[in-house]
Amino acid sequence: MNTWKKLRRYPTAIIGFAIVLFFLLMSIIGPAVAPHGHARQNIQVRLRPPSREHLFGTDQFGRDIFSRIIVGSRDVYLAAGCSTALAVFFGLILGLFSGYKGGILDEIVMRAMDVILSIPSLLLAMVVLFSLGPSRLNLILVVGFLYIPMVSRVVRSVVLDVKTRQFVEAAKLRGEKSSYILFREILPNVLPHLAVEASMRFSYAIFTVASLGFLGLGVQPPAPDWGFMVSDARTWFGQAPWVMLAPAGAIALLVVGVGFMSDGLSKLLLPGGVANA
Repeated sequence: MNTWKKLRRYPTAIIGFAIVLFFLLMSIIGPAVAPHGHARQNIQVRLRPPSREHLFGTDQFGRDIFSRIIVGSRDVYLAAGCSTALAVFFGLILGLFSGYKGGILDEIVMRAMDVILSIPSLLLAMVVLFSLGPSRLNLILVVGFLYIPMVSRVVRSVVLDVKTRQFVEAAKLRGEKSSYILFREILPNVLPHLAVEASMRFSYAIFTVASLGFLGLGVQPPAPDWGFMVSDARTWFGQAPWVMLAPAGAIALLVVGVGFMSDGLSKLLLPGGVANA
């Protein structure tokens, strides 16, 4: 209840949470509530403008765009969510151990992260997916790999600060093992920062997944990938702009919603935010 009172001071954060939860719900129950089959074609109603029967109109094959966006949200959440979870898990492990141990281990890990960060992320993803072939699994692995360095650097910076605190020194004086200090003393102080960073990475992952889908390297048809829908609609933009605007608007809305949610989490969880107000 106290958290809700604090969150109400930031209406944009509430809007962000609402958008994210709405699309999450659609990703779960989308196929059951979609008014039309996402792959069902009907040439007789091709390129129809938005109407009561087709809320976002139809595409060049007569498919209902609204149904395709609802069903496509599942692939967006699956690909972006799993890749973010992958990045958070490995970034947390690398950041924890390199920050706590320091020395040569920290130097090797951070320089390896710098090498990955020096390569444009979208270019690296394109090269890898061209080599391995586009698939849902490869997309998750590639996007997750791209964001491991960002997460690890954030975790490491927090660990470097926390490990000098008095409660950590007290644990060392008690003779506690390194594993105990890492996971019982340091990790709880890292988690709020990690939650905010994870929400930010999720936002970037959505945009990256959509960008790769636009280039034909994302989730492959017949799955209604939002990025591929935008790319496929370019030819028809002059004649039927809704074919492109609807999926592009869905991508933008979800990215903005996650951004608002991330901002709310930072105010609630991080020092100097709402939690300490």
